[in-house]
Amino acid sequence: MRIAFLTAPEGVEEIELTEPWKAATEAGWNPQLVSTRAGQVQAFHHLDKAGRFTVDHVLGGDTADAFDALVLPGGVANPDALRMDEQAVGFVRSFFEAGKPVAAICHAPWTLVEADVVRGRTLTSWPSLRTDIRNAGGTWVDEQVHVSHEGPSTLVTSRKPDDLDAFCTAFVKEFGG
Repeated sequence: MRIAFLTAPEGVEEIELTEPWKAATEAGWNPQLVSTRAGQVQAFHHLDKAGRFTVDHVLGGDTADAFDALVLPGGVANPDALRMDEQAVGFVRSFFEAGKPVAAICHAPWTLVEADVVRGRTLTSWPSLRTDIRNAGGTWVDEQVHVSHEGPSTLVTSRKPDDLDAFCTAFVKEFGG
């Protein structure tokens, strides 16, 4: 299974990239780091720079066709940059249009809001996104992890790094099912 991990060139929360990546690898899947620019992405540990990771695939009019599922790591700057990039937003939307599973943690649902795919769905996120999700037609819940089967795509969401174990377990189960 080929899994797209979509990040902006800078601002992804490192542990929200590395732990789900590890879970996908341990499940026997092929994770691919997808970004809006070639080279490396700069990860962060909260507000401090952390590791750099090499991009496997650069967006350029891509759709979900080349992948089986999508993971959206968080961090504050990462989804904020992605939601301002039309190709990234279109890429995310294409997974929902294709009925492929998506997982998003922390601030990552900002990109889902911009892609207009939360309407009629229940999801969780970092608490500060609750109003954005509600204004976009979604229902926000304060849960460690929430799995939504509302609509053609399964959506797995989680609140924060402390919830990573539950998030990884849920998306591996849902993506593998």
